[in-house]
Amino acid sequence: MLLHHFHALDDADASAVVRVWADVPGWVDAVVAGRPYATVDALASYAGDLASAWSPQDFETALHAHPRIGAKVAGDGAEAAASRREQGSMAEAADDDVAAIAAGNIAYEERFGRVFLIRAAGRTPSEMRAELERRLSNDPDAETIEATRQLAEIALLRLRATFADEAPAEPEAAE
Repeated sequence: MLLHHFHALDDADASAVVRVWADVPGWVDAVVAGRPYATVDALASYAGDLASAWSPQDFETALHAHPRIGAKVAGDGAEAAASRREQGSMAEAADDDVAAIAAGNIAYEERFGRVFLIRAAGRTPSEMRAELERRLSNDPDAETIEATRQLAEIALLRLRATFADEAPAEPEAAE
């Protein structure tokens, strides 16, 4: 998608696009209302600033769209496609990493009462496993803060992926 196409969408369609990045209703509304943006960087900066103020309730609201790390992602919508793409490295994961992440997911859910959330894109299974094991020792408040930051990273990566076809402006030729 090109940025000017995003600007041309009606509010409902633009909200559907932004909701894939993170399903935080007030954030979605603010990002959509902030159009037009001069550049994708300006959009990402604004969205990131707003995400830095997410509350624990905002975080909890958005979790429904995030499957367990290593689980087969069901569905054919944009959120499912994004999760499959982000967790692509799990397809080649070593058996010990798969088993440890599965066990860690269960331990995490028992300890914190929610799915383990991490920006999977750009991480290997062993890196995700190490983060899961480390974060199991967090206290609940610290973990909520860390998980909310991970949600913001995911949102901004998804935002940028949406506009991956956005070509930078051609520099003007010197005369």
